[in-house]
Amino acid sequence: MSKRTDIKKILIIGSGPIQIGQACEFDYSGTQAVRALKEQGYEVVLVNSNPATIMTDPELADRTYIEPLVFEVLEKIIAREKPDALLPTLGGQVALNLALELADHGVLEAHGVQMLGASIESIKLAEDREKFKKLMVALDLPVLRSELVRTLVDGIRVGEMIGFPLVLRPSFTLGGAGGGIVYNRSELSDRLTDALRASPTSEVLIEECILGWKEIELEVMCDFKDQMVIVCGIENLDPMGIHTGDSITVAPIQTLTDKEYQRLRESSKKIMKGVGVRTGGCNIQYALDPLSDRYVVIEMNPRVSRSSALASKATGFPIAKLAALVAVGFALDEIKNDITKQTPASFEPALDYVVVKAPRFAFEKFQQTEPLLGTQMKSVGEVMAFGRTFKEAFQKAFSSMELGNTGLLLPKDWKSENIKLETVRAPRFDRWWLISELLRKERANVEEIHIATGIDRWFLNQVSEIIDVEKEIAKKGLPKLTAEELREAKSFGFSDRVIGALTKTAPNRVREKRHALNIHSTLNQVDTCAGEFEAVTPYYYYSYEAFPTADVEEVARKQKESVVILGSGPNRIGQGVEFDYCCVKAAQAIEELGYDTVMINCNPETVSTDYDVTDRLYFEPLEEEYVRRALHDEKKNLKGILCQTGGQTALRLSQVLDQYTILGTSAKEIDRAEDRGKFDRLLQKLKLQRPKSKAVNKLSDLPAAAKRLGFPVLVRPSYVLGGRSMYIVRSADQLTRVMGQLLNTSDIEFPLLVDRFLEDAIEIDVDCIGDGREVIVVAVMEHIEEAGIHSGDSSCSLPSLTLSEELINKIRIQSEKLGRELNLCGFLNIQFALMKGELYVLEVNPRASRTLPFVCKATGVNWVRPAVHAMLGKTFKEQKIEAPSLSPKDF
Repeated sequence: MSKRTDIKKILIIGSGPIQIGQACEFDYSGTQAVRALKEQGYEVVLVNSNPATIMTDPELADRTYIEPLVFEVLEKIIAREKPDALLPTLGGQVALNLALELADHGVLEAHGVQMLGASIESIKLAEDREKFKKLMVALDLPVLRSELVRTLVDGIRVGEMIGFPLVLRPSFTLGGAGGGIVYNRSELSDRLTDALRASPTSEVLIEECILGWKEIELEVMCDFKDQMVIVCGIENLDPMGIHTGDSITVAPIQTLTDKEYQRLRESSKKIMKGVGVRTGGCNIQYALDPLSDRYVVIEMNPRVSRSSALASKATGFPIAKLAALVAVGFALDEIKNDITKQTPASFEPALDYVVVKAPRFAFEKFQQTEPLLGTQMKSVGEVMAFGRTFKEAFQKAFSSMELGNTGLLLPKDWKSENIKLETVRAPRFDRWWLISELLRKERANVEEIHIATGIDRWFLNQVSEIIDVEKEIAKKGLPKLTAEELREAKSFGFSDRVIGALTKTAPNRVREKRHALNIHSTLNQVDTCAGEFEAVTPYYYYSYEAFPTADVEEVARKQKESVVILGSGPNRIGQGVEFDYCCVKAAQAIEELGYDTVMINCNPETVSTDYDVTDRLYFEPLEEEYVRRALHDEKKNLKGILCQTGGQTALRLSQVLDQYTILGTSAKEIDRAEDRGKFDRLLQKLKLQRPKSKAVNKLSDLPAAAKRLGFPVLVRPSYVLGGRSMYIVRSADQLTRVMGQLLNTSDIEFPLLVDRFLEDAIEIDVDCIGDGREVIVVAVMEHIEEAGIHSGDSSCSLPSLTLSEELINKIRIQSEKLGRELNLCGFLNIQFALMKGELYVLEVNPRASRTLPFVCKATGVNWVRPAVHAMLGKTFKEQKIEAPSLSPKDF
């Protein structure tokens, strides 16, 4: 092994707060790298400001600084810690920019800190648009006509010289921030000013626009021996003009010829050597003209990228881990493949399946925002699905997104008659549903849609074939579907829920018919080598094929009881990386007690779906059908299912998996807390105050309830997530509009609760844990903003700054009372409001909360561990867990 021995301590910079364009993919990458470096005996110092992530868990790095990611703070940490090296290629653009700033100010040189992963010169060469373009020309690689500008006057001159439309690309920015497409001189004047402001160097590359070209990404890894691995080729279904983070993507590449692909491979090797990246990974983006053989190099990221997490999960090739190891001197052929334990990392992954990534948007939260996509990223999360064919993986991806609608079928609030060919010309976030409807109603054919959108005919033909089968299913109905037809539908990725919607049948009836016809999905594994070598630590997915051949007869398991953890699915507003943190900490706690840990999740961005976090990973949608299938294979030694750490997604599933053991708080008690009507009765029983309220079981009863309570009122459904479909209503006219919105919301659960809204109140968040006997309040957090602002959007302090000890004690007593009544075993989050000295209970969440990771970091205690151990039978007394002091003076 060629591990470097001249360095002992390594500083890693994280990516800071979750934001669009730089989310938990970098938490995953940083976590993987820290673990790899510590295994090699290096001392790791981590700097990051995000309390919600596993990366900042105190048990991960040797020392963790939760501090702002700014130059002044990094300079002080370097002076104090005296690291031998800095690894900045794992924290996204934030870390890369900070490394450049530290180098430019002489901090690294003054303290003798070496750069790992990429040199300062390589970073500047790749990130500086003009220098990168000149290098490509020198390497005889094709680039777009472009010019770097620093002023508005120069920009207008260049724009008129190249011709419209144009693309603006600010230097050193993330997620396309400040950039975009401009179509005329007037737009250029307005947008260029913003773009120059967005660039930290006030530089913007203006380049010719290639709307409609194919977009391809290659994830590449190399080492000091000049060994280079093309880890994964990723094809965007949308043509150029849409940010890669907002496009559905597929691996392996589906529509290029071998000649085209090999040309990109060879150019990527030239680019890596030319830029000087010799020890690490990078992401290279290309555009190909579908009407000629012309291609161009778009850009290179000399670091682990957003797509690296996707490529890692799609192939089983741990990019961030290997990037860290080659950065400290290992060669790829010296590193064993973790999954096969036989092949070296210098072997390129081989895929015998198709992987589809689909982005998840939150335009429903911002209804005044135009739902169009462009070069600035707008998605808030993503899902990934495996299948043996593109059609299967494509439809499974849509089943994974948890949008409330069913697959490719139109949501009920969309008016089909308004959908025309013109509707899909603009790159909307919902374009694939609109395209499906055009094909379904025969308002346009594949060729017409191709001309209107620029989407490759191959992808459109695949969707057209899905729609043909969909029509046949709807026409025949469930009773008349033959075994062959039903198997074909399943091999095309149709879920039981979609088939049920098409045949106006309950999904469980579809499942019963499948089982009666002996139609079951087969177990498959991700092993990096297309089954050529035995996999020691594979992960799994299920698929249907017209002529099934089971690759794996059963999962690789030890002879001990297992606990299944239900993950939280795609990141979205209200359910993000905090729940991934809770799931990972839960897995660690379960492992401590000697159980096999099993994860079911479909989010490629997160630590919880890393192949070695749990004993087994099922990469499947978090829908009842797919979860049941995995549980069927686990039932032999199944101890139970953990539903409390996966947010509202997992909590909902607790209500439909009644034949399995739900660990911790029972499904009945969960429903008692989540169902608004039942919870209202619970509070009445305990004589706890809550805002005056009324539960309604149909929308038509809302006006009478609101009138009786008096405006303003708060309207909210059961099993709510992130405040979705919750409204503060101040007048009868506003209520009429809200009722229209609720009528068109696909997944509203009744009863609806109408509360008298408390104005000018102080809101208080409380996190508790219980063991079925004892309830412990672990934190009382005071919101800084008044009630009416969602807790996820409000700042809060721990400890409280204005609440008296007497009031805090009252909150503790009421919280314990609620927990005992619900037979709390596991987690509980309670929200109170304080108004005119009176304490009101607003709601409870019988699960881990968004605030729990913050509480763990703020108090220095891993509260997930005792709660999970309690769910597996160990009381707090047996664990020697004591309630913390809630007095502000003790913090």
